[in-house]
Amino acid sequence: MNQSNQDNAKGWQTQVDGGTAYVGDISIHNYLTQQLQSSPPNNIPYRGVAHFVGRDEKLVELHKKLLQNDNAAILAVAAMGGIGKTELATQYAQRYKVNYPGGLCWLNARKPDLAAEIVQFAQFYMKLEVPQTLLTSQEQAKWCWHNWQPQAGLILVVLDNVDDLTNWENSRQVLPTDNRFCILMTTRLRNLGSTVQQITLDELSPNDALNLLIALLGENDQRVQREPQTAANLCKWLGYLPLGLQLVGAYLAEDPNLSLAEILQRLPAPQKSQLEAVFELSWQQLNYMTQRVGELLSLFAPDIIPWQLVESISQQLNLAKADVDEARKQLYQRHLIQSVAERESCYKIHPLIKEFLQGKLVRLNTADDLKKAFAAALVKIAQKIPESLTLEDIKSVQLTIPHLTEVAQNMIDVVEDENLILVFVGLGKFYQGQGLYTLAAPWYEQGLSTVQTRLGEAHPDVATSLNDLAGLYNFQGRYDQAKPLYLQALELRKRLLGEAHPDVATSLNDLAGLYNFQGRYDQAKPLYLQALELRKRLLGEAHPDVATSLNDLANLYYSQGRYNQAEPLYLQALELRKRLLGEAHPDVATSLNDLANLYYSQGRYNQTEPLYLKALELRKRLLGDAHPDVATSMNNLANLYYFQGRYDQAKPLYLQALELRKRLLGEAHPDVATSLNDLAGLYYSQGHYNQAEPLFLQALELRKHLLGDAHPDVATSLNDLANLYNSQGRYDQAEPLYLQALELRKRLLGDAHPNVATSLNDLAGLYNFQGSYDQAEPLYLQALERRKRLLGDAHPDVATSLNDLAGLYNFQRRYDQAKPLYLQALELRKRLLGEAHPDVATSLNDLANLYYSQGRYDQAEPLFLQTLELRKRLLGDAHPHVATSLNDQANLYYSQERYDQAEPLYLKALELYKRLLGEAHPDVATGMNNLANLYYFQGRYDQAEPLYLQALELRKRLLGDAHPDVATSLNNLANLYYSQGRYEQAEPLFLQALELRKRLLGEAHPDVATNLNDLANLYYSQGHYDQAEPLFLQALEICQQVLRVNHPNTVTVRENLENLQAQKSASRKVKNNANNNSLWEKFLGLFK
Repeated sequence: MNQSNQDNAKGWQTQVDGGTAYVGDISIHNYLTQQLQSSPPNNIPYRGVAHFVGRDEKLVELHKKLLQNDNAAILAVAAMGGIGKTELATQYAQRYKVNYPGGLCWLNARKPDLAAEIVQFAQFYMKLEVPQTLLTSQEQAKWCWHNWQPQAGLILVVLDNVDDLTNWENSRQVLPTDNRFCILMTTRLRNLGSTVQQITLDELSPNDALNLLIALLGENDQRVQREPQTAANLCKWLGYLPLGLQLVGAYLAEDPNLSLAEILQRLPAPQKSQLEAVFELSWQQLNYMTQRVGELLSLFAPDIIPWQLVESISQQLNLAKADVDEARKQLYQRHLIQSVAERESCYKIHPLIKEFLQGKLVRLNTADDLKKAFAAALVKIAQKIPESLTLEDIKSVQLTIPHLTEVAQNMIDVVEDENLILVFVGLGKFYQGQGLYTLAAPWYEQGLSTVQTRLGEAHPDVATSLNDLAGLYNFQGRYDQAKPLYLQALELRKRLLGEAHPDVATSLNDLAGLYNFQGRYDQAKPLYLQALELRKRLLGEAHPDVATSLNDLANLYYSQGRYNQAEPLYLQALELRKRLLGEAHPDVATSLNDLANLYYSQGRYNQTEPLYLKALELRKRLLGDAHPDVATSMNNLANLYYFQGRYDQAKPLYLQALELRKRLLGEAHPDVATSLNDLAGLYYSQGHYNQAEPLFLQALELRKHLLGDAHPDVATSLNDLANLYNSQGRYDQAEPLYLQALELRKRLLGDAHPNVATSLNDLAGLYNFQGSYDQAEPLYLQALERRKRLLGDAHPDVATSLNDLAGLYNFQRRYDQAKPLYLQALELRKRLLGEAHPDVATSLNDLANLYYSQGRYDQAEPLFLQTLELRKRLLGDAHPHVATSLNDQANLYYSQERYDQAEPLYLKALELYKRLLGEAHPDVATGMNNLANLYYFQGRYDQAEPLYLQALELRKRLLGDAHPDVATSLNNLANLYYSQGRYEQAEPLFLQALELRKRLLGEAHPDVATNLNDLANLYYSQGHYDQAEPLFLQALEICQQVLRVNHPNTVTVRENLENLQAQKSASRKVKNNANNNSLWEKFLGLFK
């Protein structure tokens, strides 16, 4: 029994993405640093002062102590304020950075959430993405240290400004413990424990202080030389503190005619700290407007201050730009602010100076006005943070986030009630937009709590906060937590704003989106309709929100396969958007994209391609070449080309989309995972399994990290990976993945969801392929029942289920049950998708194969021809499905012994497979195998053998030694040797094939019965009847059990067994006659 591969109708399912309201579309974006990945991370914020005097020995001591410990070294530089601790750390980091090839990380211990600072450093400088399964910020920080990149080399961590014991206790919880890390800390504290070494930094020596003063004044200034004793007294008065010397030096440099004696007289008697007196001296030198700007600076967080933000706040206070520019110059010249390395127009303030300025602010009558202006400017920025963040978006706001945080934590009281929610929403969107859900959630939660406390439970902003928090949970796939919040927001809005309000429509639409994504279409539809009706009534027929509702409702119908209802809504939304927003608008591009998705699903490729191209062109023109929506358009166009078999056009688009998403959104983003998965699907279809598997695995791992183990997209990845393993015959690996995906989908989406039906269908396919028909049939039936119940009787997925179930019955030779299902699937596909659709061609081909299996060749042939013509028209002459049609038609002619017609078709199919899929593809091996079968039956053994051997070698290389197709090749080659009488070569191949099939497919599989029958024939031909008979009996038992009594294979095995038994009986008679003759001769011999 030689086996031919026929049309398995196996395809790869790819979900088209894109569209503002598209089901499952996730618009959370992580940003990607522009720093080269090859260079170690480094965020030293300061350049270091030009005049660093008297500390060289301390630098050497510091370096020696940092490197002498086996564990993570923690070295504290302890001293009073103004002594130069931060400057010493800066100078050390800059001078010794070559000793730390693993990188340098500068942390500010005064920040409210040090763990969050560590996570953001890891993300920005190392492109690390923290698994969302780590719930606490401490866990996330530890994960970052453990996964530090690069993985080799010492790392310097500077922890600046550890001011009190509470601060230290909080900091030590998130510091690294590995001996790769050297931790340098600056602090005013002493005796921090046995694990912390300490260097005490004293004031400068009198001589070093004098040298620093000389350096600050410049080499042409002779005042120190003219007044050496006065200079010495001045240094002494300043306590030999570097900060005091810098400020006085700047003061003197402003007025070259001012003597040292005069400045010493201006300094008060030492009744208060010398530094405060120096600050006061500098303060008095500032004009009124500069003092106001200084007081304003005291409100900023202890972080980098972009001067553009200072200017923005100054505008709120009606300060002239010229005055603000002058203030910046004066503050910088007097060392009251410091410029930040590699940051244009960015500054920092020394903590002691900040404290001094805060003291001035407290005594100011207009302090509240400054605070209100500060908060108002930050609120405006928060309001502009988009939900979908690109790298450019993040770069534009990231420096303001610490100061927005300062407003949320310390100035929320001065924020106007109507702006209260904007502070927390802005922070939430900033982190959510990067996929940092654990950092986003506290802001949404704090916003909800703050709004409830100040405005009361019954306020519209409380509803908005509930809705935003629900949206975050929805993105995370935490549907059970999202739903009650959506419902609360909806109920509150109805109660406060009335049933007829735009915000109520928004809540209805958002809740519908949740139900839609869960496949709860019956609950989603009425909500979408209510939202649409409400928006029309409140906003008029011609409003962008109405267009959005139309598009969302169309997406629902699209998901249900109700294409005839979806299309007019897509067209209405498109027309409305064009009229309201103009032809050139991103929403118009979205409508074009969504309409193209519909046509793609209907197989209307001639209409699909121009819409995808138009959407892509529009997005490029409006949004630029580097935008996430452009990547989405590229990916969708690639999906189209992929399905059409235009692999050479699909692959570069997939790669471009992947590269663009990585660059714009970061390596770790759900859209990147989608691109990896789609590219893997392409390689899978091309038979490039070694390239497909690592991409599937990357996509799966990425989705787990970003979305958590329990998310629908994770289930999709598990299912796709299982499909790959199934195709490779790695059933032991495929089955648990299918089961995991099924369990996950049931738990997340409920039993009644289309994706659950898909999992059931795919698992059934695995069992079907393994010959476990008793397990496959109930799963196919469950999938069919679910799809009918959820999607209606008239849906493409229902047609797929009918077709797959028919395939099972066909393989079992239950033709009477298979035929009506094939016919139903065909009729349904024609009605839903039109006469000209690839799925219709698949149905025609499957029905033809049914007739072929029944020997009804006259009915099979016209269907095969229709299929071939349809596939050529839809997909082009050069498509793998066309090659499959040629192959199946050749099988028909082969079975009819029309060898002259079969051979050119086999050759053409083989050539097409090679050209489209490459020389190394499973379908190429199948083509070789089928052509070898033809030559074998024609007795052209010399031509058959090399093809059988090539097919066997190719299958082993592509699929591994343990695959059913390898077993088929072994068995076919064994039959060739058997027919040639080369029994010694045939037997071991038959045995290998039999052992392989038993191991892969189980003892009771039709292919095992085939092997048993073929091996029995070999023994029978050799006259080894005792070896042959039990094999025939085993084969017959399997066939009767699995394929039924009247199946052709069952009949063949039964006839073989009967022939054997007849031959054995005849042999016994001959033997008995021979024995009788011998006895008679002996008897007659007695009388001789």
